[in-house]
Amino acid sequence: MEIKIRQLGRCPFPPIWHQMRQFTEARTEDALDELWVLEHFPVFTQGQAGKSEHVLNVGDIPVVQTDRGGQITYHGPGQLVLYTLIDLHRLKTGVKAFVSFLEQSMIQLLSKYQISAHTKPGAPGVYIDGKKIGFLGLKVHKGRVYHGLALNINMDLEPFSRIHPCGYEHLQITQLADWVSGVEMNEVKEALLQQFLKDVETISSFLAAAGHFVIPA
Repeated sequence: MEIKIRQLGRCPFPPIWHQMRQFTEARTEDALDELWVLEHFPVFTQGQAGKSEHVLNVGDIPVVQTDRGGQITYHGPGQLVLYTLIDLHRLKTGVKAFVSFLEQSMIQLLSKYQISAHTKPGAPGVYIDGKKIGFLGLKVHKGRVYHGLALNINMDLEPFSRIHPCGYEHLQITQLADWVSGVEMNEVKEALLQQFLKDVETISSFLAAAGHFVIPA
């Protein structure tokens, strides 16, 4: 499975979001899937089901209403973002299994740092001792998925206190730097890409084992 990787550096959220939508709308059946690797300038993003009561005192950080699933979250420098522009129809599977795939990629990455991470039933993402470190938000359009995952590496976590992250009032947030000293973004970025690309070699069998789901229109 051939995937094109774009290293985009540090970017504002709105133009990247619009580019993802445009790419997904315009792509043909034989278009290569893409991974966009980046960090965002500080921004709160609200999912389609987002509720205003989860937005507290955001201060001068903008809030952007998006088309992904889920509630409100924060993106900022020091958080690794991997946007997965993948044709699920080509894989003959659906978003639930793909979510599991992304979660397991983050869990396997963290295991390389001797960290035992886990998922929570009904609460997508990745956790360490109940504290959230990995976030997921996806949108499926005509069988093609965009948005993706975010993994806290070494960032200012204070803005998470200005919201109820992912719609949970008492959710604690953590980052890799809290568990591994001297962690470098470029190192983790390369490790996550290698892990994802390794996993994607067997993605068809992984998703088949996870089960087949209806792909939303």
